[in-house]
Amino acid sequence: MYPHERSLVNELKDEPFALIGVNSDRTIERAKKAIEENDLNWRSFQNAPKDSERKISDDWAVRGWPTIVVLDPEMKIRYRGHNGEEATDVVRELLAHDKK
Repeated sequence: MYPHERSLVNELKDEPFALIGVNSDRTIERAKKAIEENDLNWRSFQNAPKDSERKISDDWAVRGWPTIVVLDPEMKIRYRGHNGEEATDVVRELLAHDKK
């Protein structure tokens, strides 16, 4: 999945698009290592920062990894699932509609 995400970020760098990741690594050191080793070119947040009782995955009802959520400019969920190609299609459709 990482190659697809990397190419999407590069392709849409001049569009109103942002990819944000949430990692489930237990430590920030492990997360940073994964980001570096996989050459991730998007922002990534730790699911449960140290000493935090709240998890992003709980707030967003994530039950499996990866879960992809596509939001439109009004922050309405337009896609929620696990298929990167389907999510990409929704993103492209939203961007095309935004240009009209």
